[in-house]
Amino acid sequence: MKQFIFTSLKDPRAARLRAALIEEYDSRYGNFYDEEGAKAELDRYPPEDFAPPRGNFLLLIDGEETIGGGAFKFYDETTAELKRIWIDNGYRRQGLAALILEQLELQARRQGYRRLYLTTGFRQPEAVNLYLKNGYTNLFDLNGDWEAYRHLPFEKDISNKHPENNNERDNRLRSFSPVKAQSALSPKSL
Repeated sequence: MKQFIFTSLKDPRAARLRAALIEEYDSRYGNFYDEEGAKAELDRYPPEDFAPPRGNFLLLIDGEETIGGGAFKFYDETTAELKRIWIDNGYRRQGLAALILEQLELQARRQGYRRLYLTTGFRQPEAVNLYLKNGYTNLFDLNGDWEAYRHLPFEKDISNKHPENNNERDNRLRSFSPVKAQSALSPKSL
């Protein structure tokens, strides 16, 4: 059974998300951003940045396995910054990333934020598509040179999100039973 859990980066179940993010980002970017690779990016923020009241950290668990997650942290008094959104390769293209986004949006709104901001890397077109399909506004020219931008920023107004009206999405998660794919595209083949 799949479930969302708001927890801490210190939760042992978060270790898989961290390891998978490092592997994925290193396979896409190597040391493009930093000589230490993705580890430097993940270590840039202390776990406390992703803890209430100014942040939060979400895991998507299937049985005992961490299959996805994401987080947000303080950006400014009205804005939270989304970070570390990830879905296991075998669970992609099943709508789970959109569910993670929605859970993070609702929780950020509950914690008083009115706007979300995020950046994604220029070698992640599937992330760009995810954000565009879920109501995020690109703050860069989609037809421009993504590599020259380095980071692709997005924003979304969440001031009209109502957590109490989330029953439809919750019901879809309960009735949705994705099966881990037998073969999934590796990040390099995207």
